[in-house]
Amino acid sequence: MSEGNVVVTCRDCTLEESFENLGRARVALDDHELETGHDVDWRIIRVAGGVEQAGADAGVCGIPGCENTDSALLDWQNTDGEK
Repeated sequence: MSEGNVVVTCRDCTLEESFENLGRARVALDDHELETGHDVDWRIIRVAGGVEQAGADAGVCGIPGCENTDSALLDWQNTDGEK
């Protein structure tokens, strides 16, 4: 298996393939599921540093209150027009 950021694995056969990007992995996953009817899954090994920082700033770790409220990524208008 080559080194890639996204790994597609079939739960019903020996398919395990690595891809450099999510788009290619998604196509392979869909193709294998359609061709075989197998249950295919994927996992993301790593993301670019900017994506990781954006997730951290947004608090996607699941721990309440861990978002970075000073981040420009979280600078949006509320529905009432206030920040």
